[in-house]
Amino acid sequence: MQVWPGEAYPLGATYDGAGTNFAVFTEAADRAELCLLHDDGSETAVELRESDGFVRHAYMPGVMPGQRYGFRVHGPYDPGRGLRCNSAKLLLDPYAKAIAGSVRWGEEVYGYHFGAPERRNDLDSAPHTMTSVVINPYFDWGDDRPPRIEYHHTVIYEAHVKGLTMRHPGLPEELRGTYAALAHPAILDHLTELGVTALELMPVHQFVNDHRLADMGLSNYWGYNTIGFFAPHNAYASWGDRGQQVLEFKSAVRALHEAGIEVILDVVYNHTAEGNHLGPTLSFKGLDNPSYYRLADDPRYYTDTTGTGNSLLMRSPHVLQLIMDSLRYWVTEMHVDGFRFDLAATLARQFHEVDRLSSFFDLVQQDPVVSQVKLIAEPWDVGEGGYQVGNFPPLWTEWNGKYRDTVRDLWRGEPRALAEFASRLTGSSDLYQDDGRRPLASINFVTCHDGFTLGDLVSYDQKRNKANGEDNRDGESHNRSWNCGTEGETDDADVLRLRARQMRNFVATLMLSQGVPMISHGDEFARTQRGNNNAYCQDNELSWVHWPEDGAGNDSSSSSGSSSDLLEFVRAMVWLRRDHPVFRRRRFFHGRPVEGTHDELSDIVWFTPEGAEMTQRDWDSAQASALTVFLNGNAISEPGPRGERIADDSFLLMFNASPGALDFLVPVDHGRQWQVVVDTARPEGVAPGGGPKVAAGDRLTLPDRSMTVLRRPA
Repeated sequence: MQVWPGEAYPLGATYDGAGTNFAVFTEAADRAELCLLHDDGSETAVELRESDGFVRHAYMPGVMPGQRYGFRVHGPYDPGRGLRCNSAKLLLDPYAKAIAGSVRWGEEVYGYHFGAPERRNDLDSAPHTMTSVVINPYFDWGDDRPPRIEYHHTVIYEAHVKGLTMRHPGLPEELRGTYAALAHPAILDHLTELGVTALELMPVHQFVNDHRLADMGLSNYWGYNTIGFFAPHNAYASWGDRGQQVLEFKSAVRALHEAGIEVILDVVYNHTAEGNHLGPTLSFKGLDNPSYYRLADDPRYYTDTTGTGNSLLMRSPHVLQLIMDSLRYWVTEMHVDGFRFDLAATLARQFHEVDRLSSFFDLVQQDPVVSQVKLIAEPWDVGEGGYQVGNFPPLWTEWNGKYRDTVRDLWRGEPRALAEFASRLTGSSDLYQDDGRRPLASINFVTCHDGFTLGDLVSYDQKRNKANGEDNRDGESHNRSWNCGTEGETDDADVLRLRARQMRNFVATLMLSQGVPMISHGDEFARTQRGNNNAYCQDNELSWVHWPEDGAGNDSSSSSGSSSDLLEFVRAMVWLRRDHPVFRRRRFFHGRPVEGTHDELSDIVWFTPEGAEMTQRDWDSAQASALTVFLNGNAISEPGPRGERIADDSFLLMFNASPGALDFLVPVDHGRQWQVVVDTARPEGVAPGGGPKVAAGDRLTLPDRSMTVLRRPA
């Protein structure tokens, strides 16, 4: 077997049509071996003698795509100094573009003995661990182009590859739960009819099913346990795991782009699947533990701001290079359109405190590739000072947890929620305006993968997580939910009607708020997890979307008791938003008439139900739970793409979150004739062909916990 010196860059395994270049960073190693693995269980070891800047490398002619490989590192095993090299452990390439197999848990994949954690374990891990795979990088993208949908036209749909597709009756059995399913017309048609413009996929980087969960008969369903930052998760591939997963993922992206849908990845760059000092040795830990992880003052242990056992060392140039190379790879080679960063506050921790001007954000800001795609932060972690909503740099958008909390509080009847609700409805200027950001920095959501589904949000006051095996201790206990009078499933028709109305309230509020709306998969069907608000380990019927038999409509088994009307209502609200720029403004409201619009009315006005403009006393009232807001379609300050003036219809949004019916006066000086276009008190939510017409000074009675929207043509 020929071995040539090769190159130190690019890192990983790079196939050029005639052979493969291998390059891996390890400063801790005395020497490193590349191990080519064969199907009979044997391996061929090649010492990587060439080293440039601690990157060991070699080129091997004739090594083709599909070849499995790993590394063995010979060096000090001295946990007291943070060093955990162990040549008995076959290590994954941090830059592997594909990974084959899965971990078969046992003492073999650990660097120590279970009964004696201070003693080095020399059992060979190769038969029990995953392996890196050489891939063929060539793919016919055809005329694929990024949709580049601007934020003010964006509607995000958060979904799990398997959870979304596993139960769809229109999908062939062999495609369910896979990347290929995302490219099937059954899924594409649903998303396009719903009005979705961006599919945000829960983790698809190669992840590991935790040892603890495997022993319990559960699995890491959500996938926030990454071990391969360049490799598509192989369990979601229907074609195979020797590189076929890369082709299948690319094919899915190409099909989604053809349908006009962007692909956003939920990425986990804050920690890895190797856990703490008692975790397995799979890759980084054995290659160069102190270069990859934040170690504690006693380097035997790890600093953990993620709740998973470890945190990547964000001041290490090698970690920063790994993350930036990974991000660029997914954009340039896999054609994704953006990223949602899990526990993004950890990425800002250079030392202990959260610093939004940390090296990572500097690198992203100046990167010509990564800076041009959608960048969404989950702006918190579990460390001290980790809740950072509103504090990310101007290039970033954020999951707005305060929006979620406030909208839930309003509709469940929490006192003193009205003033903050007004801020959230109008784009959260208190969070984003001071650093030059705009309403579109706010990713608005009421539900997401983490927490109650929409159906459960209106059906449960208490979480029901006993199936997770932690005696119901896991998951958030303060959900700001309301069961509408009965806990869980019920046949009470009044409760079911109220729950259906509450879901329509949440959907309408979300779609008519300034910012970028995000829907959680299956909420359009009132999906339920039977009260489980932390289904991270439930890869089963509990978490999968239950599609109706025709592939559209509603899961009639939901405890909310809603009908197929909910799906139609969600579609109608998404399209109402898309048709009217007044609901997706690119600038904050001014609260006054806008110069140059030839309209004497303010761009936004707040009214009491009696039709009087809100005073500070009205805002401060503890019991205030109803208001009307006027949105002036003739006072949109931002210009169109060619500098033209944008004009739209005007709207009155009437919110009654109180427990009783209220009369609302249509304001007398803001338009003479109006038409009802949304009424969440109606089962269908939207009247066919439009609702009744009303005039200024008329009174409308809104039932308890309902919302009405009036439109005045431009």
